Amino acid sequence: MSKFDEKVALYQAEFTKLKVSVDEVLLRAVTKGCGPVIYLPDASKVSSSDKAELDRVKENFLMKKLGLPDNASLDAGIKAVIDILGSSNSNKYRAMFYYLLVKHFKKESIYTA
Repeated sequence: MSKFDEKVALYQAEFTKLKVSVDEVLLRAVTKGCGPVIYLPDASKVSSSDKAELDRVKENFLMKKLGLPDNASLDAGIKAVIDILGSSNSNKYRAMFYYLLVKHFKKESIYTA
């Protein structure tokens, strides 16, 4: 099994623990889109207690990658994802976080086009 496949399997296991059903094809596409950051211990996770980190997610992923306009719904979407993953959960993997944001904002077409 490749390192990439190991990461996808890890994310699927985490989603299973959270009782969240996952579209494996979309999860693989979002994970691939994260690039090499998924292999870096610190950068592979999103710190939900760090406002600057959440602002980067909003600006670089939601606005630039997904093409969403800057408004209150972006913060609400981030909060919804944090609620799903659990605010005390230290394993908020970036690929999972982004996957849930893609689902929340119904932007799957960006990864399936």
